[in-house]
Amino acid sequence: MHPDIQQIKERVAEQAERIHQLRGELGKAIVGQDEMLSRLLIGLLTGGHVLLEGVPGLAKTTAITALAQALSVRFQRIQFTPDLLPADLLGTMIYVPSDGSFTTRKGPLFANLILADEINRAPSKVQSALLEAMQERQVTIGEETFSLERPFLVLATQNPIEQEGTYPLPEAQVDRFMLKVKITYPQPAEERQVLDLALAETTRTVQPVLGPRDIFAMQDIVRMIYIDDQVKDYIISLIRATRDPQEFQLKDIAPLIDFGASPRASIFLGIGARAQAFLSGRAYVTPQDVKDIAYDVLRHRVILTYEAEAEQQTSEDIIGQILATVPVP
Repeated sequence: MHPDIQQIKERVAEQAERIHQLRGELGKAIVGQDEMLSRLLIGLLTGGHVLLEGVPGLAKTTAITALAQALSVRFQRIQFTPDLLPADLLGTMIYVPSDGSFTTRKGPLFANLILADEINRAPSKVQSALLEAMQERQVTIGEETFSLERPFLVLATQNPIEQEGTYPLPEAQVDRFMLKVKITYPQPAEERQVLDLALAETTRTVQPVLGPRDIFAMQDIVRMIYIDDQVKDYIISLIRATRDPQEFQLKDIAPLIDFGASPRASIFLGIGARAQAFLSGRAYVTPQDVKDIAYDVLRHRVILTYEAEAEQQTSEDIIGQILATVPVP
């Protein structure tokens, strides 16, 4: 084994106990939902924003709140509503009558961890205000621009667009989310455990186990995870297959795709695969790591045609065919 990879492996192993502690604290508040928790950790390890979608009652908000409680960082929850204004997120300029000047009152976005709850219930002006913070890690109030302190992470929840009172998010904003995770109903045994805890009125307090320095140290290790050139080429092939299916003998799905994934998707696939390898205790990325997060990286970036909707095809169906067809190194 390459000596550099061995050194990275040792550093990954050193962090295993911290990850175990963090998962243990999250387990105090959340029963099951391992995939959702794993994706939240990938967002934390990479600094990538995460969008959780599911019907009400699936512990989306509870999971994000528990993660915030397990971290010694500044946390803000913003409830998105139709009457929300951009200033409610960013802050505003306040007039000081005594000297005729203006002072800046910073909004809730000036935190490390942002819970944007039910994000698709707010109008487009609010979404545009959030866009700069998500992409540039900065906020403009009046004529002054303020940098946001690291770590800065937006974890958003949304209800399916079929729900009453929701607005579809702009594609440019959705693309800023590294992962879009669809939350499903728990397994019967897990739901029984949730019921037992609720009936017993059992409450378990989540304790902070990681601070900013710990997060930065883990992020540094994730950036060191080795990705072989063949795996990089595999990532590029997956992305190209969403744009030009015929090249990969996927003629049947070509009429179903309106727009393929952007270059940001290939970047996020690589970064996310590194974090997946880190959580698995490895110092290198395998093709399976890429496959494991492919749905969450691509489902909101593969835009389908009306023909696909008429045939009741989803982006997950398309991604599944691509993963089954593109050769694995």
